[in-house]
Amino acid sequence: MKNLGNLMKQAQEMQSKMAEMQQKLQEMEVSGSSGGGMVEVVISGKGDMRRLSIDKAIVDPEDKEMMEDLIVAAFNDAKAKAEEAMKEEMQKVTGGMKLPPGMNLPM
Repeated sequence: MKNLGNLMKQAQEMQSKMAEMQQKLQEMEVSGSSGGGMVEVVISGKGDMRRLSIDKAIVDPEDKEMMEDLIVAAFNDAKAKAEEAMKEEMQKVTGGMKLPPGMNLPM
């Protein structure tokens, strides 16, 4: 029974750490860019877009597809950075313990 009590205590500590990490990720801001910095996207650690900046030099009504591609590329760059930051935070919470495949928390 003593082991069960320790296990429950560890689970509660992990739950508390996960809640703290969720809050930290929501407050975190990660930026991504494309086009040599002409498009910049800022997202939260959870992937919510916060800001979008587009250099007026690339605003061309005749080539809207290029601008759309640059926005997507900047967002994907920011998302990749946010996912890496999340992995680092998860390692802190889990003490380096590997999660089972397919268990991508918390995003």
